[in-house]
Amino acid sequence: MARQAGTLPDHLGIKVLEATAGRMVLAFDVSRAHLAPNGFLHAASIVALADTACGYGTVLNLPEGASGFTTIELKSNFFATALSGRVVATAIPVHRGRTTQVWDADVVSDETGKRMALFRCTQSVLWPR
Repeated sequence: MARQAGTLPDHLGIKVLEATAGRMVLAFDVSRAHLAPNGFLHAASIVALADTACGYGTVLNLPEGASGFTTIELKSNFFATALSGRVVATAIPVHRGRTTQVWDADVVSDETGKRMALFRCTQSVLWPR
């Protein structure tokens, strides 16, 4: 949590609830900052939550000697919104390789239990030059 101070995840109030090499659970409590001008939850808030969960998972799974990673592709499908309560993303690794990792995240409303989005991203593992 200290590493995210002053960054987008911090600004959005994203909290780590669980962190293991095989499962990351992150959440935020819906506030006005998460909404689009139309009053609905902004899709970018969901993407930020899911991508952060997958990114933090990637960090825990970097191969020895890697210098970091960067997201090279992401996709989201949206099914529902939330105007209040907690939004939770659970991310799991699909592939943990030497040059790439692929992660899936399931985003749900803690208040209603409804699935809000499915998210998949591919991370490129970076190596010192």
